[in-house]
Amino acid sequence: MENPLRGLPAPPPLGSAALPPGTFTGQVALVTGGGTGLGKAIATEFARLGADLVIAGRRIEQLKAAQEELGAVPGAGRVTAAVCDIRDPERVSEVFDAAEAAFGRPPDVLVNNAAANFPCPAEDLSPNAWRAVVDITLTGTWFVTREFGRRHLAAGSAGSIVNIGASYAWTGGPGFAHSAAAKAGVKNLVETLAVEWGPYGIQINGLVPGLFPHADMTTDIRGGLERAAPDAKDARQPALRVGAPRELGWAATFLASPYARFITGHTLVVDGANWQRRALVNPEVVPVREQLGRGPFTP
Repeated sequence: MENPLRGLPAPPPLGSAALPPGTFTGQVALVTGGGTGLGKAIATEFARLGADLVIAGRRIEQLKAAQEELGAVPGAGRVTAAVCDIRDPERVSEVFDAAEAAFGRPPDVLVNNAAANFPCPAEDLSPNAWRAVVDITLTGTWFVTREFGRRHLAAGSAGSIVNIGASYAWTGGPGFAHSAAAKAGVKNLVETLAVEWGPYGIQINGLVPGLFPHADMTTDIRGGLERAAPDAKDARQPALRVGAPRELGWAATFLASPYARFITGHTLVVDGANWQRRALVNPEVVPVREQLGRGPFTP
């Protein structure tokens, strides 16, 4: 008998566009963390649809390589790179100034992708470790969002924000208390600012990625996948496959596009229903310390 389990179909090929060509022609999109990984995948789809791009990050070498790559995308507008630690509000303001100088207008679209994370039992988190993740993921996101909002409010112009979130903002994230708390704050900003800024023409939505393997994955995530059986990363997904980074880019461009203007305050999860997966019988509980190979806690 033929196996009835096929999973969700594969996406269209790389280079396909989910929106009409030129959807973002004449608009500027700012993507934080846009030099690598999923941030670059998102920036690629904005480029494909004609946007002028500002990619921001902390490492100039990665930004320059991404700038060249994105500039070569068919249909791309102009691309500029800005070194920025989003924890520094003055530097954030300078990035917006540079964008206006380069393109003659403030960014029309902001994608808050930059974040920090690493697995750690909650009791082992140092004050500095907590601050490092929360200051980048939540406070840094707020600084960039605030600058975007203030500039559009002052100019009386419309804008669109997409915050990259995480499903443990709803469920909690054992082993990631710092990141889960920060991402819960990021999600709440979506819901709060949608109401505050909607009357002024500024929409804001969240976008939660599932498992999207890519060349820039952290050592922790890559190691977790490699420890599993070769096909386990697919078999553990209800879709029976992982995501292609371009699928996240298509979702981001839709949320920021003219075709989603009445969608605001919403968080879209793009993970093949993985975060909603439940077993009929729960597996045995393995404490986070054991999962991470840590010994007994010692103060």
